[in-house]
Amino acid sequence: MADTPRTPEDVKRLVAEHDIRFVRMWFTDILGQLKSFSVNASELDDAFEGGMGFDGSSITGFNAVEESDMIAVPDASTFAILPWSPAEEGVARMFCDVQTPERTPYEGDPRYILRRAVQRMESMGFDHFNVGPELEYFLFKDAKDPVPLDEGGYFDLTALDAGSDVRRDTALALEQLGMKVEYSHHEGGPSQHEIDIRYADALKMADDCMTYRLTVKEIAMQHGWHATFMPKPMTGENGSGMHTHLSLFRDGRNAFFDPDDRFFLSDVGKAFIAGQLRHAREMSAVFAQWVNSYKRLAPGYEAPVYVAWSRRNRSALVRVPLYHPGKEQATRMELRCPDPACNPYLVFALLLHAGLDGIERGYELPEPMERNLYHLSPDDRRRLGIEQLPETLGEAVELAAESELVLRALGEHTLDRFVEIKREEWEDYRVQVTRWELDRYLPVL
Repeated sequence: MADTPRTPEDVKRLVAEHDIRFVRMWFTDILGQLKSFSVNASELDDAFEGGMGFDGSSITGFNAVEESDMIAVPDASTFAILPWSPAEEGVARMFCDVQTPERTPYEGDPRYILRRAVQRMESMGFDHFNVGPELEYFLFKDAKDPVPLDEGGYFDLTALDAGSDVRRDTALALEQLGMKVEYSHHEGGPSQHEIDIRYADALKMADDCMTYRLTVKEIAMQHGWHATFMPKPMTGENGSGMHTHLSLFRDGRNAFFDPDDRFFLSDVGKAFIAGQLRHAREMSAVFAQWVNSYKRLAPGYEAPVYVAWSRRNRSALVRVPLYHPGKEQATRMELRCPDPACNPYLVFALLLHAGLDGIERGYELPEPMERNLYHLSPDDRRRLGIEQLPETLGEAVELAAESELVLRALGEHTLDRFVEIKREEWEDYRVQVTRWELDRYLPVL
């Protein structure tokens, strides 16, 4: 939307101009599931002035019944008209900050958790944390079975790519919602797609990720298909990742760039990357938060599992794209392990804290690993000191539960609830008897 609102008055003007009847108030639960309720456009004055009350006890990870009153306070700068709503008496949305009845930020609000991380960054003299995630997804015929629509591969532009029209419609809808689409293409797996949006500051990008996921699903549904961000929906095929590009800025300049360094990385950039590597294992439960996430994080399917960095090698956890003269502002790191079914607010907050810890404590960046890490034996990796990400959600959750960094980033309230929910998910999964076990063991044991 070209006319970007800034204030409640801007929003009310746009509502009148575009004949908007309902405005959806959006926020997320602890797991990054989008929550929404609608407000009649005539109630906007009340919404801006006092927020809108709701029962927090029914939101996953929020407060229990005895302290459940919450207030959703709309952020006027996030107003956008939903492209799939009717032209007359249309529908718009705003993201909300969640507060307590005392009008203080609710400590379990994922948006507030990211705001706290940004405040820490600003207190250290940086002005911007730019984030550019690449969310991959699959298109299937329905939500019951992962039946692909095509057998296309990476960058295919042939009749094999059944989703090209859906991608086009999705990209147009994303642009109407205020995102700049840089490019879109078929991904490596059958019926797998990616639409890349231009980087933005962390809070806007987390909002954009939530909008992106809903938009992809809405447009797919209009075409009669089901879009999923499930990390690994098909055995034997690549999963869906969310490769995430990160950079810090100070006084309008890229704080990661140093023209005199052999890698063109400043001390700040090196320490920030070292923070990601040092804390990767304990952060896994947040950037790969589902049982299914660890089916993707397995050697052999392009998903990185070894804790190392590189400039060219995509088997490493962190890649630093090669520097091109005149492109100093584009200096960045790419973290390749998150998946698109994460809670982007919590992930961006955690990654920022990890990098800031690296800067504050002067973490040393090890030498880059330019070899294919999948081809190293376990003994070679041990000799080189290369750690591996957790292999299961169960292992990852216990690492997060003991992590000082995750505690600092999420706060005690959110970490306790997150660990409780994830231990329950892992335990529920662990006791399931699967088809694989029955096929393998029932006939012979």
